[in-house]
Amino acid sequence: MMPTGKALQLTIFIEECDTWHHRPLSAEIVHRAHEAGLAGATVLRGVEGFGASSVMHGFRLLSIKQNLPLAIMIIDDEERIRRFLPTLRELIDEGLVIVEDVDVVHCAVPRQAQGGVRA
Repeated sequence: MMPTGKALQLTIFIEECDTWHHRPLSAEIVHRAHEAGLAGATVLRGVEGFGASSVMHGFRLLSIKQNLPLAIMIIDDEERIRRFLPTLRELIDEGLVIVEDVDVVHCAVPRQAQGGVRA
């Protein structure tokens, strides 16, 4: 578990329809982050947006296929984040990856470490 203090935030911007070997790319990134022992990963679904292609993506009530923007956020110490970057280069053809310094002000201890049962 990452201690309170300085860390790096990795934010990955992709699209909901992006895949890796017929599997959602977001799921593959989260799975690989878990395998790499990173502190955690969260996938956020955007309501609307556009990227370098200038194509607008957003929720359309009557559309069968939704292609919403996704942001995957991972926060951990610098060494672990930097070690994970080559994995992203392997997985992502199109998208934006941002690495930035952050201050972690609170970090909960896993229930397992407290002697409880993990949910």
